[in-house]
Amino acid sequence: MKKLDKLILGSFIGPFLLTFLVVDFILLTVNMLKYFDEIFGKGLGFWIYMELISYFVISISPMALPLAVLLSSLMTFGNLGEHFELTAIKSSGISLVRALRPIGVFVIVLAFAAYLSNNHLVPKVNLKTFSLLYDIRMKSPALDIKEGVFYDGIPGYSIKVNKKLDDVRLRDIIIYNHNGAQGNLNVTLADSGRMEPFFNDNYMRLTLYQGTNYKESRSTRGISEKPVEFTRAKFDENVIIFDLDAFQMSRTPEDLWSTNRAIKDIAGIKDGLDSINTLVNDKIFQNYQSAESIFPFFTRGRSLEPLPHIKERRAYDDSLRQIKMIKERAVTDSLAKVKEKQDSVQRAKVLEESQTEVIEDQPNLKATISNTSKTLESDSLFLRKQIRRTDDAISISKEIDADSTATPIIPTKEVEKVTRTAPLTADEKGKIDSLIYGKGLISNALTMATNNARNLKNSFDIKKAQVETDEREFRRYEIAWYQKYTQAFACFVMFLIGAPLGAIIKKGGLGMPVLLSIIFFIIYYMLTISGEKWAKEGIADPLFGTWFSNLCLLPFGLFFLKQARKDARLFEPDFYQGIWKSLQNKLKDLRSKSA
Repeated sequence: MKKLDKLILGSFIGPFLLTFLVVDFILLTVNMLKYFDEIFGKGLGFWIYMELISYFVISISPMALPLAVLLSSLMTFGNLGEHFELTAIKSSGISLVRALRPIGVFVIVLAFAAYLSNNHLVPKVNLKTFSLLYDIRMKSPALDIKEGVFYDGIPGYSIKVNKKLDDVRLRDIIIYNHNGAQGNLNVTLADSGRMEPFFNDNYMRLTLYQGTNYKESRSTRGISEKPVEFTRAKFDENVIIFDLDAFQMSRTPEDLWSTNRAIKDIAGIKDGLDSINTLVNDKIFQNYQSAESIFPFFTRGRSLEPLPHIKERRAYDDSLRQIKMIKERAVTDSLAKVKEKQDSVQRAKVLEESQTEVIEDQPNLKATISNTSKTLESDSLFLRKQIRRTDDAISISKEIDADSTATPIIPTKEVEKVTRTAPLTADEKGKIDSLIYGKGLISNALTMATNNARNLKNSFDIKKAQVETDEREFRRYEIAWYQKYTQAFACFVMFLIGAPLGAIIKKGGLGMPVLLSIIFFIIYYMLTISGEKWAKEGIADPLFGTWFSNLCLLPFGLFFLKQARKDARLFEPDFYQGIWKSLQNKLKDLRSKSA
């Protein structure tokens, strides 16, 4: 690396790191304000907040990188132009494109790193962020009882303390017990009390002194109602234990968010797209089947067949399902066989051990067992021969009985169908018309057809809404897929805008560069939001919608690069005065020629 490259790259890295931290902090503040009411005021520890902030910092870094590259490149070349270092570089015979090369290589490496981060690091961080945010939201606020205000943070109780001497000692306490879900029928009044957590803050002990408990049964509000039961109990000391599980943050398993597209890499997004495509195709295929079953008369001689690509996709999905089913069945069968084999081996071992123990305990049985086994073998041979003879005899007797009791087969004549070709007579037509009109078959047929049409329309409307929802989710998956590339490419686009623009304005610092950077970043953000919205609504293709902002800003970068190579003064009034004078001269020439 030459000294010039080191000079330019060194002057770029410092502002880049500084601007990246500043932009990341600003975006972090904006993002944290969305969840301010949900995450603060719940008595969480310092490290919980630090963990959440670190997750937010990593998740918003893809949005902070383009703005950091734009601002730092604009500041770098603005400083070089302001101190005439860029003029000295050009006077030595080095072109502007050659001066941009070290930062361009760094930005290309940065864009590739941003792509890897979007595809691998950010999805895992998003998974942990969603899990931690959900756990914080589910946690109840911190136990904070204020004077003169009813506190209902403890489930089933409403507590009012008129005076707090400190965090432990209380005065003039009122407690409403709502655990019975019967209203304010259980009230406790106490002159003083102590509130002390114990067992690692999992429970709270509330000790009441010099009080009274009022409890009333719920009335049935009948006509002849008896007076309800009312009890009043005075106490010198009463201890109430509250369970504080709702105030403890429990971590939920991260697998609950495994279907969210924000936590998937490109391979997972492709799998999600394929599954959504399968769902949509199945619903469209079912629409054809339901339509064919509702109109049996229309489809009596014909069938409503789906389009060829729908049938092909259905056959492909069915084959995949069958393969998956075969694999799962093979796994279950193999496990069952292994278990059965283990059970049989274990059973045989148990029987063998029991038999050996019995035989060893009684040595006289060994000789008898051997003799009985020999006799059993001889007896079994004799019995097998007798069984064969009896089987032959039984089969012969069955053949004789079958021949003697056989019934003669009587040939049957086939009934010939005669088709009528003669037209219906007037009497036959009258009988048919009387049956149709007299019994109301036509009105029944019309009513049935109307009901079938309504049912079909309702089912089509439901399936259409489901298909539109799935297609919207399909487009969102595509947007999440393309964003992993567009956010990385935006770093290069912002470099093409910032570096030539800094060479043109020739001003560094935090004045003009910050203003121009904010303007172009707002334009980039608005174009990104608009393109993604068009893609979500199906107005534009998701590929075009996600690349819309880069496609719009890339010509600006190329235009600024062309003007910077010509050393144009776009931000000086003399440049526009010269353009205006040249236009006036051209108009005068045209007028003179026309005259």
